[in-house]
Amino acid sequence: MNLSYWEYRTWLSDIDFTIVGSGIVGLNCALGLREKYPKAKIVVLEKGILPEGASTKNAGFACYGSISEILSDLKSHTEEEVAQLVQQRWDGIQLLRKTVGDSTMDFQQLGGHELFLENKEELFSACCENLERVNALLKPVFKTTAFRVQGNVFHFKHIKEQYITNTLEAQIDTGKMMAALLDLVARKGIRILNAIKVEEFQETGSGVEVRTNAFSFRSNNVFLATNGFASQLIKEKVRPARAQVLITQPIRGLHIKGTFHLDEGYWYFRNIDNRILFGGGRHLDFKGEETYEQGETGLIQNELEKMLAKTILPNTPFQIAQRWSGIMGVGEVKKPICKQLSDHVFCGVRLGGMGIAIGSQIGKELAELSF
Repeated sequence: MNLSYWEYRTWLSDIDFTIVGSGIVGLNCALGLREKYPKAKIVVLEKGILPEGASTKNAGFACYGSISEILSDLKSHTEEEVAQLVQQRWDGIQLLRKTVGDSTMDFQQLGGHELFLENKEELFSACCENLERVNALLKPVFKTTAFRVQGNVFHFKHIKEQYITNTLEAQIDTGKMMAALLDLVARKGIRILNAIKVEEFQETGSGVEVRTNAFSFRSNNVFLATNGFASQLIKEKVRPARAQVLITQPIRGLHIKGTFHLDEGYWYFRNIDNRILFGGGRHLDFKGEETYEQGETGLIQNELEKMLAKTILPNTPFQIAQRWSGIMGVGEVKKPICKQLSDHVFCGVRLGGMGIAIGSQIGKELAELSF
């Protein structure tokens, strides 16, 4: 890109903070920096026309972890570590609610329900047997007994006749949430440059030289908030994990309300605008879904449709309206990476599929690393 003197001087000179990625983490980092440095020049670079990662492509679950997920985590983490993970999710969602507002992002606390396939007797029994233990462990976080058993009130097929529900879980409108964050950032005088991909950067003695697909420039500090795409720029242990999603056409008289987890959380669905949004299936092809590429596969999309027809909407005709995918950032452990990499470079990545829950908090903590 052949920039003019005016363009370069106005947008790309004397930059105090550059944030790479305009998702939940990046925008909350920008807001945190603005609060601390009211007069700083802050620029956000986004490789997509809209945020390219998972922030605008997720299912809109405000969740803290299903009971089977928590039990799985307890096999590889201490009780204290698991409680800290859930506390981080709880704090992150409360911060998001405070920043954006419940009505703005259509926050609805309809409960999160874990369903168990008929052949998952051992898993279901283990979850029921550990219900009291998990509720006791997490009561200091939730300040109430969150998990309870309830009947199959939505009449799903081929599942156990009881769910385990977290009454505190909720759903949001992801698009409205991100639009509100973008508006808030713009009102704070923070510029976002879209369709700009950072290709590499190099720290100099007093700052960072950044090269993009369109231009190069210097910034005093760089904050990387690219989550699933992080390993394209830094040598941290973050793997991309694609999540495929579909949504139906409106269904007259749809009675399903809430967020739902199935088969240890590898499948998930919810209601939205009288439609069913359904995603998951990464476990059918872990290696194939470890990719930076957006897109869908016949293997997973066919299984999504099959489960819609047989389990979720067994007696209801439906048509598919849209399909899409998002790229998450995962690793061997659930703990996100939020740290200073060098004198002028910082990162907040590897959100492990919990971006809505922890993205605001990680963005805030990322900004605080500069203080």
